[in-house]
Amino acid sequence: MPPVGTYAAEVLWNFKPLFVDEDIDNLENLATLNTFTGSIDESWFYLVSVAIEARSAPILPLVLTAIEAARNNDTKTVAACLCAFAERLDELGTLLQRMHESCDPQVFYNRIRPFLAGWKNMVEAGLPNGVIYEGSGTDEFQQYAGGSAAQSSILQFFDIALGIQHRPTGEKQDDVLEKGLPGSVPPPRHNFLLEMRKYMPGPHRRFLEDITRVANIREYVEIHTNDKDLCLAYDSCLAMLQEFRSKHINIVSRYIIIKSRESRSRSRGPGVVSGKVNIATASRMIDESNKKKLKGTGGTALIPFLKQARDETGEPAISSWAKRVFNKDLPTKGSEDFFVGKPDIVPDNTLELGGLAGTWTIDGEVGGLCHY
Repeated sequence: MPPVGTYAAEVLWNFKPLFVDEDIDNLENLATLNTFTGSIDESWFYLVSVAIEARSAPILPLVLTAIEAARNNDTKTVAACLCAFAERLDELGTLLQRMHESCDPQVFYNRIRPFLAGWKNMVEAGLPNGVIYEGSGTDEFQQYAGGSAAQSSILQFFDIALGIQHRPTGEKQDDVLEKGLPGSVPPPRHNFLLEMRKYMPGPHRRFLEDITRVANIREYVEIHTNDKDLCLAYDSCLAMLQEFRSKHINIVSRYIIIKSRESRSRSRGPGVVSGKVNIATASRMIDESNKKKLKGTGGTALIPFLKQARDETGEPAISSWAKRVFNKDLPTKGSEDFFVGKPDIVPDNTLELGGLAGTWTIDGEVGGLCHY
């Protein structure tokens, strides 16, 4: 693994149960081993991910059983496994929302997040080439990304198991279909997600490669579209996973986007003296010359990637009704409906956020919990 703080080091290998005979998917039974700040907020930030990983663990044998059942044409077993899969995904969303309980956005953004930054794409911080590891036997510059939830092997496992395909950010599904015409070059795989696998433990990385070779659930369900229960179970998994990603976007909005906007507002206030730009402040810089988006700690935009990943989650839906729901293509009721004729597309300067307010207007849709 690269010599840098990774998701595995900060989350998977950085906890202990308070009581060894109790479950580790219980947040009240977890404690961190090491933190940068010594704060409860930082510990909670890591431990929520630990609990999500632990609660996700039973999904692995479910998927493996479903893959074997699909080979044996055991439709009932595949449907049962997918139903249990969907129920477990719903529980993950509930755990994720507990982030607000003991991790303050102000503390996270200003005190914790700078420690999670890597040194890749950090030109504004004075690190155009990365850093040199003294004593490593080489004087060459090294560039490594910071820790990221995209380095979680379980999240990439969900996509592989359900046959969800992710495209490079900004590329639409129609573009992929055009590239997939006979005689054309196959569309490229998502380079960012593949890059993040390099930051995973070796066994995790190899497991994902093996699962990719044998995954057959999506194809099996597509062949058996006449089985309503099977299709419903599969589409339910997609719906729960998409909802989980929507909740993730909401948390990113509160902990990163809004805090970034507040920070920029204060920095433009009267009497403010510009200080030295470093890793901690580089993620808040904007390149006005070419109107680039605000950069995250890893130097890349976050919200466009997360939104696209969420929308792509619903694309493999089987039933026509589910496809319409995922594509938000439901007919409006009544010819005098206020929303008839109104555009469904959210403007670029707004962020979809659940709650009393339908949308939040935000200047910069970027940042990142750690990297992307």
